[in-house]
Amino acid sequence: MPMDDRELNETIESLCRSKAEEFHLIGYEHVTAEEIWQCVSNGYRQGEEPPLYRIVNDILSLKVTAFMNFMTISAFKGTAF
Repeated sequence: MPMDDRELNETIESLCRSKAEEFHLIGYEHVTAEEIWQCVSNGYRQGEEPPLYRIVNDILSLKVTAFMNFMTISAFKGTAF
């Protein structure tokens, strides 16, 4: 049975919180679920809705180095968090 938008958003939010907690355990205490989602969703084209399995994989396989690269580039671009 397909998920509705609310269930999909809750699932994605839960995965991002889980990844942020993982980063907290390895010393990155200030990472938020919103920043995780910004990093992951930055890889999708504007208007693209990737399949759920890709979103889940992208969140759970996100490495600290990729996240920190995204944050650094965003800081240079002047993106506010």
